[in-house]
Amino acid sequence: MGNTYTKLHIQLIFAVKYRRALIQKSWKDELYKYITGIIQSEKHKLMIINGVEDHIHILIGYRPHQALSDLLKIIKMRSSTWINERKFTNSRFAWQEGFAAFSYSHSDLKRVIRYIENQEEHHKKKKFTDEYKSLLKAFDVDYDDKYILKEPE
Repeated sequence: MGNTYTKLHIQLIFAVKYRRALIQKSWKDELYKYITGIIQSEKHKLMIINGVEDHIHILIGYRPHQALSDLLKIIKMRSSTWINERKFTNSRFAWQEGFAAFSYSHSDLKRVIRYIENQEEHHKKKKFTDEYKSLLKAFDVDYDDKYILKEPE
């Protein structure tokens, strides 16, 4: 895409299936490095990745050569396979369907990076579903609770 110039910053949020607290401190840094490699191999720029036991936040410099949904599909597929091959969990690991993605201006980046850096502290005060819904509302995104609060079938 010669002569195409973009500066797109997107925060991605996705959860462990059924929001189970499966991501352990003992291997989460390895997971984040693995996901970083996926993002870089797909030619996007990782700015920060962090999360807690049941979900992840990623801020990327997004390159428009790839559909965002395709990028998330690749991240989730490869990372869940990687987790399962290493038997980090007692049961089969999977990510919940779907994701959230929010765009930010350059002037918002420091604030968003601090927010993602402080996920553990943040979630001592606020549950994931409350955080997720507040972001959806702040960005004026219509949503259906049945998908956010999806329980095992």
